[in-house]
Amino acid sequence: VQLQESGPGLVNPSQTLSLTCTVSGGSITTPGNGWNWIRQNQGKRLEWIGAVGYSGGSLANPSLKSRTSMSRDTAKNQFTLQLSSVTPEDTAVYYCVQFTNNGFDSWGQGTQVTVSS
Repeated sequence: VQLQESGPGLVNPSQTLSLTCTVSGGSITTPGNGWNWIRQNQGKRLEWIGAVGYSGGSLANPSLKSRTSMSRDTAKNQFTLQLSSVTPEDTAVYYCVQFTNNGFDSWGQGTQVTVSS
């Protein structure tokens, strides 16, 4: 399975960050799979943002839940992340990641998102 993130690299403060992950080599509806968003800031700390399950349900990190919205498009085999009211502290490399019985199994290459005016 291959994953590829896409979206703007620069977002203005207070705006909404929107990212899409395109999955190939496997279906996002395959039972047992979870489709995650994880970010890594400049201090190299990894932070789990949330996930969309194979059946369409979603779960978000409580610390980000109020600003997070996730969805999927099964026809395009994509899942998306929206993070609202961003600040410079949201600047990070954002990864989409497949979760299976083996754990965090396949990672996208990551996309740098910078929050700045």
